Amino acid sequence: MNAPTPALVAPRPERLRLVGQRRQLLAVMHQRLMFGMLVYAGIVAIIALRILYLAAFGDHAGRKEGLTALIPDRGDIVDRNGDPLARTIDAWTIAIHPTKVIGDKLALARRLAQLMPEQSEEQYFALLKSGKPFFYLRRRASPSLVEAVNAIGEPGLAIEREPDRLYPQTTLAAHVLGFTDIDGHGAAGVERAFDKYLSDPATRGNPLVLSIDSRVQQALEHELGDAMSTFSAIGAAGVVMDVHTGEIIAMTSLPTMNPNAPGQVTPDQMFNRATLGVFELGSTFKPFTLAMAMDSGVVRGPGQIYNCPNVLPAYGHLIHDTHPFGRQCSVAEIMMESSNIGMGQMANQLGIARQKAWLKKMGFLDKPEIELRERGRPLTPGSRWGPFETMTIGFGQGIAVAPLQLAMGYATLFDNGVYHPPTILKRGPNNPLPAGRRVFSEETSYKMRALLRLVVMKGTGKKADAPGYRIGGKTGTAQKLINGHYSQTINLTSFAGVFPMDDPRYVIVVMLDEPKATKDTYGFTTAGWNSAPVVSRTVSRIAPMLGIIPDMNREPNMAEVLPFVQEAKKAVKQESSKD
Repeated sequence: MNAPTPALVAPRPERLRLVGQRRQLLAVMHQRLMFGMLVYAGIVAIIALRILYLAAFGDHAGRKEGLTALIPDRGDIVDRNGDPLARTIDAWTIAIHPTKVIGDKLALARRLAQLMPEQSEEQYFALLKSGKPFFYLRRRASPSLVEAVNAIGEPGLAIEREPDRLYPQTTLAAHVLGFTDIDGHGAAGVERAFDKYLSDPATRGNPLVLSIDSRVQQALEHELGDAMSTFSAIGAAGVVMDVHTGEIIAMTSLPTMNPNAPGQVTPDQMFNRATLGVFELGSTFKPFTLAMAMDSGVVRGPGQIYNCPNVLPAYGHLIHDTHPFGRQCSVAEIMMESSNIGMGQMANQLGIARQKAWLKKMGFLDKPEIELRERGRPLTPGSRWGPFETMTIGFGQGIAVAPLQLAMGYATLFDNGVYHPPTILKRGPNNPLPAGRRVFSEETSYKMRALLRLVVMKGTGKKADAPGYRIGGKTGTAQKLINGHYSQTINLTSFAGVFPMDDPRYVIVVMLDEPKATKDTYGFTTAGWNSAPVVSRTVSRIAPMLGIIPDMNREPNMAEVLPFVQEAKKAVKQESSKD
């Protein structure tokens, strides 16, 4: 076999040199590739670290742009059982920049009117020609509407996500919750009172827990709303409060509002009658006068006798009774039949100074002690507070307070006479029960149980009774002050009650503003015919929710008051037989 010719086979040293060059080239390429990968990994790492840094320490509020730049996130509000009452959701917002519209404005106006008919084609066209830089078209828009608007393809339309405050129960407890303004800050109610807490990043993860029970709130609102409609009243208010803790379990003002649409709320709907409105609440004040008289020694017991003529002259005026006795009557009868004449005499014996001192201790001369900002200042005679005014205040005329304050007064009277400030927050480690202040003696508090139960069993409050729940309380019918004069036809009616009266646990106050007579009330507009039945129906619904079991065999010690009523009736019969 012939050996290869020198022309086809490179000399050995040359082959070694080529292999070395190839290896060197591959090594350089490998080094460059590794360097490139290291640079790429470094860039990725820097970006990742930057994202992590911004997530942990960045100024999130400062990075919000466009429509959401001024809207802060807020914490949730829940009821005492954890049910949501207010929360922040991620919603769609549709807006427009008229100066950036490049398409046919008339055609765009027609399409917007079809998709969002709350404004007409002419209104949208005028908006597009206005030359203004920005308008909101729809907040909290539905996904289908967003999709349809986006399909228009107009660059002047702006569609973005933004945090939005949602009240999932709509009108429930609206005046308690309040609402937020366009910038997301609290503008009324709890939203306003606790704005700092709700918007603080440090507490945003912890919901604000209210004392409100949504179930009780719904029942109260429903029954009051029905009564307001039935009696064609112009307004109503109601409060349910825990006697021992001061927690507000339910509170409402009617007409109500929808906090999801605060821009559509009328001034009348906005007005909180339960805490901001002050009213003369009539005879619901009489238990306080009797308790004051008992504690001061003016009244020794329910059997004490007063002269109760048909009309009582007093300091140049005449005091009348709805159910005049025209004879001597006992304290038990005075309370049962709601006698102005009897109660006015007790207040007169009590005197101005002692009456003022007690009202001050009860909180009736100051704004209600509650976390909400919507608080009305009570109205009193002021410098005109003389002996006659003392008598009228004794039976509930001449002093105006908020319904919440009336509930506070009854809670004080029946929590063994100790005042605890009311609260809209659930009691617990973050809201402990403060030390109370004594207003009435424990003995007086106990004696008042049978007297107010008597009103419901046999007096003006019969229609407030709910079988088995031992409601005690007082009706109140006040003539409204119209142009400086008390109207003879327009009333404000109320009922303040406690249940169960043998072991007081809850206060309920309801009020109807200008109720009208119906066929079923036989032409009457007094509290016994319209406000009292609301209490009966409401308590029947809410007592089981509050853990109160109906018991037909339990009552306060009625033997302390019934004999004085029975003896009086017997005496009246004897007098009638002589005639």
